Amino acid sequence: MALFPGTAPPTRPTRRRTALGAVALAAAAALLPSPADVDAAAALGSADGHCAGLSRLRVPGAAHQQADCLAELTTAGTVASGHTDPADWAGLTPKGLTVPSGVPGIQVDGYFPDTSTTNTNHGWNHDAQFVVRLPDRWNGGLVVAGTPGNREQYANDRAVADWVLARGYAYAATDKGNTGLAFHRDGSRPGDAVAEWNTRLTQLTRAARTVVAQRYHRPPARTLATGMSNGGYLVRWQLENHPELYDGGVDWEGTLWRAEGPNLFTFLPSALRHYPAYAAGGPTAGQARARLHRAGFPAGSEFLWPFHHQVYWDLTQRIYREEFDPAFDGAVEAGTPYCAPGSVPGCDADYDYPARPAEVPAAVERIALTGRIGKPLITIHGTLDVLLPIGRDSDVYARMVRDAGRAGLHRYYRVEDGTHTDALVDGFPDRLRPLLPCHRSAFTALETWLATGHRPPASRTVARPAGADAATLLSSCPLDG
Repeated sequence: MALFPGTAPPTRPTRRRTALGAVALAAAAALLPSPADVDAAAALGSADGHCAGLSRLRVPGAAHQQADCLAELTTAGTVASGHTDPADWAGLTPKGLTVPSGVPGIQVDGYFPDTSTTNTNHGWNHDAQFVVRLPDRWNGGLVVAGTPGNREQYANDRAVADWVLARGYAYAATDKGNTGLAFHRDGSRPGDAVAEWNTRLTQLTRAARTVVAQRYHRPPARTLATGMSNGGYLVRWQLENHPELYDGGVDWEGTLWRAEGPNLFTFLPSALRHYPAYAAGGPTAGQARARLHRAGFPAGSEFLWPFHHQVYWDLTQRIYREEFDPAFDGAVEAGTPYCAPGSVPGCDADYDYPARPAEVPAAVERIALTGRIGKPLITIHGTLDVLLPIGRDSDVYARMVRDAGRAGLHRYYRVEDGTHTDALVDGFPDRLRPLLPCHRSAFTALETWLATGHRPPASRTVARPAGADAATLLSSCPLDG
């Protein structure tokens, strides 16, 4: 979700129609991920030499592309070479996260045809931007990702790309087709901007598989999807709607969209209504706190509420409500920041999703999840997430998967003391734990599941190890503990 404070509400511009671009091979029997296996599986890339075949690479459907031979594909080199954007991944990882290195290869940047222009990377002022990274030493696999929040294509570089590239995977990511706080301006009708996210990840996955085959002379033996927050939503949607493109996925606290709820609009307005009374103290503070708990914000998470009220709750409610229900606030775009209930017409603190006209849930239904996954999926979610409260999100999604008869394809790990963004762990090291090592454990568990058929540990709550220090929590997250 978004990571920026609110801005004054301008007049709503006319929505723009976005031009969209234009669909799995059997999984390999060998386990792909271990560093030792990277050497064994990389013979083709090594034999062809550093950046072999660069001039032959063509991204299908791209309107523009630029391929570069790099000495380092991880952020250990791409920051200095200008092949990533640190601002894009700021605030997503703990400060103590190490940076792997020693991954030479090819990076392809570019964009697909699109009419919106929110992404300014490379001076292109063009959306539907992507990045594809092809390591010289390839393990035979491909990882694809969409971005969290409304960030651009480099947002996963520290949390995901560095690690999977160091393990020998090819990697591809998309900006989802629109970026920034005004992403909702894209499209011609409510829900179009979010619907495009799904289309763009499908488009990139197909294209990246082709580029991998061009570079290594064979298609990927395994294609895995992963992402956090909105990126986790994309993993869920892809495995429900295009399982033929993937072998599996890891969902890192994906956003839940359901027309009947829960969704953002069934709990964020409660936070906006009741948090000010809780923060003010006095005789009504206890009642306000109880109402926040009933809305889904877990007991024990109160220390995170001030930050989320200031940074997340208000802005997220307004810009996503504008995407699905622009009529609520009339001519004003994305509401009035931090308005008190009843203070202005169209105040988002007064928003009542069940009372809105039928076209609003219909817009949500266009991008809603069903739980009908078609390939193995592992979900991780922190118990102290107060942007997407676990009881209103992944707990519900796990039930949806079971109700759809797909429980055998799903594992769900509730991570005790995890919250929505790992950077907050630096401020509360005694209260929070990072989810990043749990994501890595889930990823390797998925690899083993696909390669050997050995199912990961049963779905469970992963307890915080007693007495574990920050370094231990950042380096380890056993899912069977």
